[in-house]
Amino acid sequence: MTFLKLRAAVVCGFIALGTLPAIAQETVENGDDLAKIVEELLASAHANRMSEAFVHWNGEGEIPGNCAVCHSSLGMVDYVRGPMTTVGIIDHPVGLGTTVDCVACHNSASASLTAVPFPSGATVEDLGPSAVCTVCHQGRASTQSVVSAIAGREDDVIDGDLSFINVHYAPAAATLMGGVVQGGFEYRGKAYKGQFTHVPKLDTCVGCHQPHTLEVKLDNCTACHQGANRFEDIRISRNDFDGNGNTSEGISAPINAFHEKVLSTIQLYASNVLQAPIAYNANNYPYFFADTNGDGVASADEANFPNRYQNWTPRLLKAAYNYQLVQKDKGIYSHNPHYALQLLFDSIEDLSDKVDVDMSGLTRP
Repeated sequence: MTFLKLRAAVVCGFIALGTLPAIAQETVENGDDLAKIVEELLASAHANRMSEAFVHWNGEGEIPGNCAVCHSSLGMVDYVRGPMTTVGIIDHPVGLGTTVDCVACHNSASASLTAVPFPSGATVEDLGPSAVCTVCHQGRASTQSVVSAIAGREDDVIDGDLSFINVHYAPAAATLMGGVVQGGFEYRGKAYKGQFTHVPKLDTCVGCHQPHTLEVKLDNCTACHQGANRFEDIRISRNDFDGNGNTSEGISAPINAFHEKVLSTIQLYASNVLQAPIAYNANNYPYFFADTNGDGVASADEANFPNRYQNWTPRLLKAAYNYQLVQKDKGIYSHNPHYALQLLFDSIEDLSDKVDVDMSGLTRP
């Protein structure tokens, strides 16, 4: 299909929904190259028809309503047009074959969306152009999910009814909002960072991310963060959170240090307290597996569903949930770095009630 035909198809897609959204109409009237915009979108992850995000249900013949909102434009449009009473879910399946395409964001309901509910039960208002992004980038779980699962259970007693709770993928909106929406597991009695605010024009999803390519340009940051060669090198706080004496390295460094320590402490707890070694594999569901050979690594023959870890206690589940949250938001050092550090520090501290962990030098924001 030529881009002239593709352009016509896109506009026809808008009209089929009953309107040519204001943003698309403005693009046409301003003479912007709509074909170029579509080309950029088609090269992005949102439009990769071969990715697992869009082909996972091919064998089933349809996408179930609890997945369709974020894995098809049909589900997205149905969701934002409805009451959104069940967060991230519609009450019917949709057909295969769509992606997060133009219509998902450029329809009348998405264009007017300003408030979005989160899995915790919180609703965030006045999101502006970030609202449509927030629908899908909020994860599928929260503090409340974990609290409900562990209610009435003893912290260090293995319970066969417990299983790993996965926050899901790319939960940037949840981490950005921090304690406002409780996307991480927040320990009782602790205070947590709320929404991470930035400078004007760089405080929304589309303020930082090009909405069609999804790209973030480093030169938008280096005007202020001079000398940074990577996003990971950016740092504002000069507190030495990880106790290594280096406060010039990017804030991603102490987050990574805390993250690694959470996993090693999880493994120490599983081995020493539960006598059931655990290992993690970021690429295989459900991520935590029985470490059958005790080497600390979920190897190819261990990282499979039948070998999933099944010796969960409430204490272990809380820490594992936070470990996964930080793992799945690859830009958490930009979205809300102090929230990440707080969740990880508290996970280590809680596990340290049962295992010997050296926390000297570690500082909670």
